[in-house]
Amino acid sequence: MEKTKKKPTAKTVETIDKVVETPKVIDTWEYKDRNYYLLNGKEPLTYTLPSRHSRRYPLVYFDKNKGYERELRYATNQKSIFVDEQQGSVTMKHIVFKDGHMMVPKEKRNLQEFLSHHPHKDLIFTEFDRVAVAEDQFDYLEAEIAAMNMAYEMEVDKSEAILRVEVGSSVSKLSSKELRRDLLLFAKRDPILFLELAQDENVELRNVAIRATEDRIVILSDDNRSFKWATNGRKLLNVPFDENPYSAMAAWFKTDEGLEVYNSIQKKLK
Repeated sequence: MEKTKKKPTAKTVETIDKVVETPKVIDTWEYKDRNYYLLNGKEPLTYTLPSRHSRRYPLVYFDKNKGYERELRYATNQKSIFVDEQQGSVTMKHIVFKDGHMMVPKEKRNLQEFLSHHPHKDLIFTEFDRVAVAEDQFDYLEAEIAAMNMAYEMEVDKSEAILRVEVGSSVSKLSSKELRRDLLLFAKRDPILFLELAQDENVELRNVAIRATEDRIVILSDDNRSFKWATNGRKLLNVPFDENPYSAMAAWFKTDEGLEVYNSIQKKLK
C-alpha cells in the first residue's frame, strides 16, 4: 500500500499592529532675559518696530519644515507668533525701543520668539550677545596689536604714503618723529583701515604721484584730467573720466611706459 502523503500544514501568520509614535519635539528655547538694541548707533527717544504683517511692512518667515512662508503677528494673549496657529481674538501691543534699547524679560517668551523671527533682525536691530561682543572685541584688539606692530616697524616712505590718506598733504611738513607718532596713533585709532592701506600696493604709488606733483616734477592740469612733465610740458597720461587723478597715475605706473616714468620720478624725489 502506498503511504498517504501528508499535506504541509499552513503556517500561521500573525499580524502585528505597529504603533507609530509621534516624535517628541524637544524644546531647546533658553529662558533668559534678553536685551535688544538698534544698529548703526541709532538711539532715538522712541522707535516702534512693526508687529504685524502689512503691505508696507511685510512680516513673514520661511518655515523650512513646512516649506512655505508664514505670516507673523505679535499678540500678547497668544502663545504662537504665527497667524495660522493663533485662535480667537488677539490683543496687539506696540514693540517700542527707548533710547535705542529694549529689555524683554524671560516671561515674555512669545515676544522674544517674535523678535528672533522678525525680518528686521540684524538689519535694524539685533540681540545683545555677550559671547559675540567678546569675540568682536578680541578680533579688534588682535587687529590693533597687528597694526601697531606693523606701524612701529614700517619704513618712512610707506609710513608717509599711508598717513597721507589720513592727514593729506600736511604729512610732508612732519618730522620723522612726528610721522612715526602720528602713524602709531592712526594704527591704534583705526587698525582695520590701517591694515587695509598697508596691504594696498597702490598706496605707495599714489603717494609718489602726489609728491611728484607737490615738488613740481609733474604738473596736473587745472581740470584734473591730465599729467605732463614740468620740464618740457610733454603729456604723460590722460585721466579717465570720473577717476581720481592720483589713483589713475598709480595704476599707470604699473604699465611699461609708466614704469619708466616712475623710476625717473623716484630718482628726482630722492
